[in-house]
Amino acid sequence: MRLALVRALTRLIERGEDVHVLTADTGFHVFDEFQQQFPKRFLNVGISEAGMIGVAAGLAHQGWQVFCYGIVPFVTMRCFEQIRVDLCYSGLPVKIVGVGGGLTYGPAGATHHAIEDIAVTSALPGMTVVCPGDPAETEKATEASLALDGPCYLRIGKTGEPVVHADGLEDFAIGRGIRLRKGSEVAVIATGNMLPTAAAACEVLAGRGRDPELISMHTVKPIDRDLIVDVARRCETVVTVEEHSVIGGLGSAVAAVVVDEHLDVRLERIALPDEYVHEAGSQDYFRRKFGLTAEHIADRIGS
Repeated sequence: MRLALVRALTRLIERGEDVHVLTADTGFHVFDEFQQQFPKRFLNVGISEAGMIGVAAGLAHQGWQVFCYGIVPFVTMRCFEQIRVDLCYSGLPVKIVGVGGGLTYGPAGATHHAIEDIAVTSALPGMTVVCPGDPAETEKATEASLALDGPCYLRIGKTGEPVVHADGLEDFAIGRGIRLRKGSEVAVIATGNMLPTAAAACEVLAGRGRDPELISMHTVKPIDRDLIVDVARRCETVVTVEEHSVIGGLGSAVAAVVVDEHLDVRLERIALPDEYVHEAGSQDYFRRKFGLTAEHIADRIGS
């Protein structure tokens, strides 16, 4: 997803957009070629995330489209007050790019895990929260974010995520989910880097005689209420899948729509438990530990 981000940023500058990229001493190798090609559009502010947000706010006031890049916990929670006041209160169109969503940085321990970020950023008035499900969605979301009037949090994975979408996503739009598979019995709604696993879980369910629908809900805020209402009225069960705390993420956003719209549907939220991990391990290890594999998800939904 990181390389997809850089590809999109490169295209934006080449077509004449006033894009500037900031980083707080992260992104080594990822931006090497980008820096060489656009030296005046890239700035490493050093290990100072709060300062980076302040610089971004100043550039945005001058009319620049600014992307702030960093590892999720440091680019969101370490500088939360600056995001809240400098960006959201002021309504500035700065894009915060958080790399390593969920347990991507599993071996680095809890300090580098990103399990609360969707909840934290979604609580900010005026903030748009986008969690692309694959590299194709990452490129489209990066380009589409330029049209937003206010700040945006773009939560991506790292490197090597599979491409789920077969087409070019010409109709991609922030705030509108994507139906990848039409079903009539159970609707699986996934966000972020769990999309490929959710797709695999739907294949398992289909092999068991179920008829699953698959939705990529890349935008958690604003959530696609119309699509949720549609699947809830057609399917007996709605299942949300995310690599985030069960509190405050996609499941909470979908549950709010179910309550607000008085929908008569069974809702199952598959996510990380409300706890920190006191051990180190790979992302795959933690997904097995917390039941975020295709088989576990299919078993949880039931046969």
